[in-house]
Amino acid sequence: MDLSSYAQMAVRLVNTAAGVDTETDQLGTTGAFRVFLDDDQQLRGPWTHHDLDALQMLRAELTAIFTAAAERDHGAAAERLNALLVQYPVRPVLVRHDRSGWHLHLDDSGSVADRYAAGAVCGLAMAVTQFGMNHLGICAIPGCRGAFVNLGPSRVSRYCPKHSPAKVNVTAFRNHRRPASGYPATTAVG
Repeated sequence: MDLSSYAQMAVRLVNTAAGVDTETDQLGTTGAFRVFLDDDQQLRGPWTHHDLDALQMLRAELTAIFTAAAERDHGAAAERLNALLVQYPVRPVLVRHDRSGWHLHLDDSGSVADRYAAGAVCGLAMAVTQFGMNHLGICAIPGCRGAFVNLGPSRVSRYCPKHSPAKVNVTAFRNHRRPASGYPATTAVG
């Protein structure tokens, strides 16, 4: 079971909300939902409006978990995550393919929403148990509501996938060098 890909499913779902990654809700229409599903190889198959509704509700729950983690209310985040683990049980299966050894995948039975939810919730729970609740959060960029999960054992990230630390450092450097006139500073002499 690839911890990072399953945990990133939770991030991806939260970041579909309007105003996070785009100005429109990426689950707001059936066409947008179809595009969302087509981007994920694990979610092939028929879907219904129930799947769309279920993933919109799951998105709200996952957003609350990331928000609680960002606010350091780890008890509330864990309580919500535990409730989702009960609601979306994981059915692991042992598989072997592409010259790889035996490893775990999630069973692909059930609705599209149930499969997505089980993967996202399990991945998030595994990330918390391996790295800690401090590795979940909401982007530190003012006005950004993007979620992130940092799956590295060292430094804890504070930025969503859209705002990497390198981009933040470049922006801060440019703003620091900008003179009061608002025009970029120049290093040209003469």
